[in-house]
Amino acid sequence: MSVRLDAAQRTWVDERLPGAEVVADMSWNLVDTTVLHVRSAGQDFVIKAAGPDDTHLPREMSAHPGYVAPLAATGQAASVLDADAAARIMLLEYLPGTLVLGTETERQSDTYRQAGELLSRLHRLESRKDAEYEARATARALHWLDQPHRVDTATAEHARRILSSAPASAVSMVPTHGDWHPRNWLFDQGVVRAIDFGRFAFRPASTDLVRLAAQQWRGHPEFEAAFFEGYGPDPRDPELWRLDALREAVGTAAWAYKVGDEPFERQGHRMLAEALAAF
Repeated sequence: MSVRLDAAQRTWVDERLPGAEVVADMSWNLVDTTVLHVRSAGQDFVIKAAGPDDTHLPREMSAHPGYVAPLAATGQAASVLDADAAARIMLLEYLPGTLVLGTETERQSDTYRQAGELLSRLHRLESRKDAEYEARATARALHWLDQPHRVDTATAEHARRILSSAPASAVSMVPTHGDWHPRNWLFDQGVVRAIDFGRFAFRPASTDLVRLAAQQWRGHPEFEAAFFEGYGPDPRDPELWRLDALREAVGTAAWAYKVGDEPFERQGHRMLAEALAAF
């Protein structure tokens, strides 16, 4: 078993999957999370494990029973087979398929139609009002600006002025994936499936569209149109959408700098310039 797991995690896996062998290490190696494709007794599984400072795995554990399970019931997300919060580890069903990111499937409109339909199923599971979400989200963005980053001073101050005067009205919240784009979609035999619910939380529905708008939809209105063909009515409020985009841009630029992901950091700077131009 992988040395990426600590001793307690290796024991946990050995008890459940005797003789398990690692088929592939699918970790992104940017955060303290390990994702392994393993095989035991001729069956394939996924092990997700985290270090003590990780915050994503507990969120994914909380998402599965009520929110991921309905997607797993139709084979479009993985079922949890076992989990241990204290050991910071999950055993998941292995989903067949190829990651959409970087493949021809990423450039096909039907991929986005299916992704829109799948996301709509998640968003429709529950809705609740929150009078404090906007204030919390803005505070997080301002906190990122207080951390080390490479955003130039004038741009950072411009963003800070807008965020500091942002309204904080009550908004409708739904269960969101938090990282909805082709890096977290699998494609198998014509079907799009979702993976990695480590950023799951209740947020406005529009927040799940920010990364697509900043990446795959840029210059491809046909992908955006196909997405809403599957999703239904566009949930974006024009005023709040500007803030969604600005907060996402700030977080992207600062987080990518923190973890040393320079291409993603450059994207964050481009997103920031575009978001500020909307004000």
